[in-house]
Amino acid sequence: MTQQKILPIFPLDLVLFPRQELPLRIFEPRYKQLVDDCMLGDGQFGVCLVDSANQIQGWNGPKLVGTIAKIIKCEDIELDGMQLHIQTLGRSKFQIKKIIPPSVKLPENYDPHSIEGHQAISDLDEKSNNNEKMYIQAEVELIPEIDDNISLNQWEHLVDLWKKKTINQALPQIIDPFALDQVLTQYYLVTDTPTIDYVYSLAALGAQDPNDLQPILEANSIEDLIHRVEKLLTVK
Repeated sequence: MTQQKILPIFPLDLVLFPRQELPLRIFEPRYKQLVDDCMLGDGQFGVCLVDSANQIQGWNGPKLVGTIAKIIKCEDIELDGMQLHIQTLGRSKFQIKKIIPPSVKLPENYDPHSIEGHQAISDLDEKSNNNEKMYIQAEVELIPEIDDNISLNQWEHLVDLWKKKTINQALPQIIDPFALDQVLTQYYLVTDTPTIDYVYSLAALGAQDPNDLQPILEANSIEDLIHRVEKLLTVK
């Protein structure tokens, strides 16, 4: 039986994979509200790659598949409540079934870094229904975790593809293969017992754009995941 719930949604220009850590600096009023609400609840919100073609009240909306982020640490950077630093950890994947729009529309010439921008959002929030939220929410369905194992041969094949792509992209500069082994060591990707987390990390290392990683996140079987990572890492 699939599990459904309502999540606050944080569209970002990145893809979060399960069990990956994600630090965030929070300064926009709508996302400070999101963090406050999460801290009063279960500490969880949804991270989705931004979908600029999907506008919601003028704001960039989310791709439909994302990952739940669990807040594991929250600090007030300036001791004035204006900026927060949170440390999060990726948990389950989910698919958005229904978007719940925010209470405020994107103001004209909005600057999220300025005091004027913060005031504009606060003024709009005061005029809206107090029961509504400034941030996007969604009804989501949790996606079961891929629980199959990846073989060492499959892993070494993916690593070989990554090395070939990296060497090709560096041309005409010549890369010493030993340097690539050092990169893998630096990112803790040297292993005889690979897991899906290693595959996610290697894909992130080989991607040039966050949109390259969205299909990886959306894979629902080990075969599909390996196929999509092969496609990502294959020299075109």
